[in-house]
Amino acid sequence: MAEKNELVMPQHVAIILDGNGRWAKSKGMPRNYGHIQGAKTVEVICEEAYRMGIRYLTVYAFSTENWNRPKDEVDALMKLLRNYMKTCLTTAKKNRMCVRVLGDKTGLDEDIRNRIAQLEESTKDNDGLHFQIALNYGGRDEIVRAVKRIAGEAAKGEISPEDVTEDYLSNLLDTRGLPEPDLLIRTCNEQRISNFLLWQLAYTEFYFTPVAWPDFSKEELIKAVEAYNHRDRRYGRVEEE
Repeated sequence: MAEKNELVMPQHVAIILDGNGRWAKSKGMPRNYGHIQGAKTVEVICEEAYRMGIRYLTVYAFSTENWNRPKDEVDALMKLLRNYMKTCLTTAKKNRMCVRVLGDKTGLDEDIRNRIAQLEESTKDNDGLHFQIALNYGGRDEIVRAVKRIAGEAAKGEISPEDVTEDYLSNLLDTRGLPEPDLLIRTCNEQRISNFLLWQLAYTEFYFTPVAWPDFSKEELIKAVEAYNHRDRRYGRVEEE
């Protein structure tokens, strides 16, 4: 356990950004207003996380299920995403942030895919915060895509059943090369995973807060890290006497 006032930082923090719409409604504003404010919060938390010593930050921005939302809301989210790609490119250059997008990019419009490619290429060598954005992402979809690749390789005789290990499958996931999350934060008092990083969260500590994402701050991030510091992370091992 760390000494008082000395926090051990999780290497990788994942966040489910929840509550944008409810936050906006509570203020008598349209849901899209909440998404705009939520995007601003992402920028703030990226900077604060890196200053605190967190090396990897992954946020759940748009799930495969989000396409089922009302069309006007989805259209507004895609417009916000296009604008955010520009902002993120500027922020990444300023803060030496390495940006990577997780999810099935083929489901996104071509101009968005092009902006993602530009963002990833231009930031790939940056040595600051490793920032992952999950877009058109679903944990089950990610695993299915990986399994299809394995099935294709097996059909060609390129691999045998013995070749398929946990490491082999992990290297076919969107998160290949990244450490698994140490801490998952979900805002707005929801206590479920919602199809996010199903494979990667096997040994992750969970932290749930009633604070809606637009109100999430450095202070709230510190609370989450403090809670993480009080967990006994033994990964199923028996603690020695």
